[in-house]
Amino acid sequence: MARLREEYNKKIKQEVMKDLGYKNPMQVPTLEKIVINMGAGEVIANHSALEEIIEMFRLISGQNPVVNKAKKAISSFKIRQGQDVGVSVTLRGARMWEFFDKLVNVVFPRTKDFRGLKASSFDGSGNFSVGIEDHTVFVEIDPNQVSKVRSLQVTIVTTADNDKDAKVFLDKFGFPFVKDVNRS
Repeated sequence: MARLREEYNKKIKQEVMKDLGYKNPMQVPTLEKIVINMGAGEVIANHSALEEIIEMFRLISGQNPVVNKAKKAISSFKIRQGQDVGVSVTLRGARMWEFFDKLVNVVFPRTKDFRGLKASSFDGSGNFSVGIEDHTVFVEIDPNQVSKVRSLQVTIVTTADNDKDAKVFLDKFGFPFVKDVNRS
């Protein structure tokens, strides 16, 4: 079992229940899925970039990504309907928990000039999105083998009904939020 999932079941669930005043353990927020997404607009000019991006996603997530196609043509961006425009992976279960552990304990600390995540990145429904500007912060990626530094987006989907509950839940895992500082 994933380390953070075990910690959630043994310790964090009870702490969140106490902090949020829940009576039933089934009310406590948990991770539902993690979606990793990257736009692949450069594929229009460089067809080999798609294979690089797919391999990068395999290494980072541990599973095969889905190649997203354009739903309609946009002439100003030189995109035709059905053309490859992005790559995404949806993680659930054990892989999701392992990725979450890696994100919190390895990726964020390795990020250059990292000052924490803003709580304003919640979507109003308890889900949190963060952009990672440099994919080489993942330990699976060898920076010497990279042809271009790419950015990706990670969305953490929780079962929380609101942002406050989701923030309490993520805080318990040591999620690196920017501390609220009142400046005088």
